[in-house]
Amino acid sequence: MLDEYYLKDENYNTIGLCMEVHKVLGKGHNENVYGDALEYEFKINNIPYEREKQYNINYKGIVLPRYYFSDFTVFGEIILELKAIQTLTSSETKQVLNYLAASKNKIGLLVNFGEDSLKYKRIIL
Repeated sequence: MLDEYYLKDENYNTIGLCMEVHKVLGKGHNENVYGDALEYEFKINNIPYEREKQYNINYKGIVLPRYYFSDFTVFGEIILELKAIQTLTSSETKQVLNYLAASKNKIGLLVNFGEDSLKYKRIIL
């Protein structure tokens, strides 16, 4: 089993920047607006990230023509999926699990900017 505190500081920093974005922008914007603000925060805080990183899906030794894009991959290992919806459901969690499986990464953060206070879920594969 993965250590409960794997990438603890990186997770903490990422969630902190998401909280800062939510504090300034509040709820009601679309995901891309939050993504743009978060990208700015990553840049000024020297956080390594890739936006809309493509992950191929392997099936029986071949790469399928469809693929996933993570909203962000942070610190090279954390899949960060942004939402701006009323409430998170199991389908968003499953989406992050699929991204983790395709990327071979172990940690995902599912963050919802669409509620009165920032909601997030740490997902471990």
